[in-house]
Amino acid sequence: MTNDKADFTQGSILKKLVAFMMPVLGALILQAAYGAVDLLVVGRFGSTSGLSAVSTGSQVLNLVTFVVVQFSMGITVLIARYLGEKKSEKIGGVIGGAVVVFTIISAGLFLVMVCFAHPISVLMQAPAEAVDLTSSYVRICGGGIFFIVAYNLLAAIFRGLGDSKSPLLFVLVACIVNVIGDLVLVAGLHLDAAGAAIATVAAQALSVVFAVVLLIKKDLPFSITKKDFRLNPECKRFLAIGLPLALQEFLTQMSFLALCAFVNRLGLEASSGYGVACKIVNFAMLVPSSLMQSMASFVSQNVGAGKNKRAKQSMFTGIGVGLAVGCLVFILVMLKGDTLSAVFSTDAAVIQNAYAYLKGFAPETLVTAVMFSMVGYFNGNNKTIWVMVQGLVQTLLVRLPFAYVMSIQPNASLTKIGLAAPVSTTVGIILNVGFYLYLNRAEKKNLTR
Repeated sequence: MTNDKADFTQGSILKKLVAFMMPVLGALILQAAYGAVDLLVVGRFGSTSGLSAVSTGSQVLNLVTFVVVQFSMGITVLIARYLGEKKSEKIGGVIGGAVVVFTIISAGLFLVMVCFAHPISVLMQAPAEAVDLTSSYVRICGGGIFFIVAYNLLAAIFRGLGDSKSPLLFVLVACIVNVIGDLVLVAGLHLDAAGAAIATVAAQALSVVFAVVLLIKKDLPFSITKKDFRLNPECKRFLAIGLPLALQEFLTQMSFLALCAFVNRLGLEASSGYGVACKIVNFAMLVPSSLMQSMASFVSQNVGAGKNKRAKQSMFTGIGVGLAVGCLVFILVMLKGDTLSAVFSTDAAVIQNAYAYLKGFAPETLVTAVMFSMVGYFNGNNKTIWVMVQGLVQTLLVRLPFAYVMSIQPNASLTKIGLAAPVSTTVGIILNVGFYLYLNRAEKKNLTR
């Protein structure tokens, strides 16, 4: 049985959604913080080439991490659905199957990132003086990819169970270890970008150990047996939900890598400035991202319990919360973007380039609040094929072409390149509103039959 806090099918939607969302937000803040600490410490104690290497290398790591997060959404949604349907005996099979599938994924990622670190860095158009450092960052992170994947799988399991506090605890452990590791390896031993990568992997490894201990000690509403650890029928179910999201996220992140490559062609200062701006962007996107992850669990449990109206109400509640926070973030980014950028670098040209990108990006903080709540609603409703389609339209037909055209202009500016994000998200909102209205009409037709 779910406890009252983890039961999203009754009580105040705003209170329960915010209570579930806050630890998710806390975990995302800490994750963004330890990515930012890498950049901050290397920016202060390393070289400009090292800063560019961490900037470019962390884009590759973000690609892997975000794809794994979306892939694991299938596990979160399926566990929440079974809790809503009161079929908790099926959850053991979901977790056992997920462990096998994610182990296979980890092995594949390990081979790609370790064996092809140099070609990946060249493909990313890392500035010539930063290619070797970027390769070493990617290779070290690839060596520890098992821990990065395992962490995200465990977080997905806890969120599916309606527990968003435990992932906050184990990312806190990772954050503390990463800060200590960065200070020792980069500031103390001067290992530059490689030191930042080693600290990241060590932090993830310890957080995984901590998470496994928490899961074992947790009072679970189901049991897991040895026979669950195989490619079972539940794998097909969570893959059907997670694969479209993972594919869409992969192509979206590839578009960000392409964007990074477009910017890298503008020189080392633009590359480093874009890297700094991306860290600030990561923080700006935290509330919409936490809303999207929370919404999937919230909606899925209500749909499982047959409470579709409550599921819709939760989406509109999420949009309201997101817009309220988005307005504040928009003002902060537009007015104080240079001050925020100065936290990560003392180089005036890098700060100027970062602020230039942020000015174009700023409207994204508003439109994403609407977009991500809608996507969370569709994820929880098992409409992940649609989420993939609208995501691909945004990425391949709007964001990438827009950014590319802006990057090849004679007076190419990071501000114009930054505009690609809010323009593509606005197109996404229009598509999603159309699909939402279509679903409502279909639902009414079914009811009148």
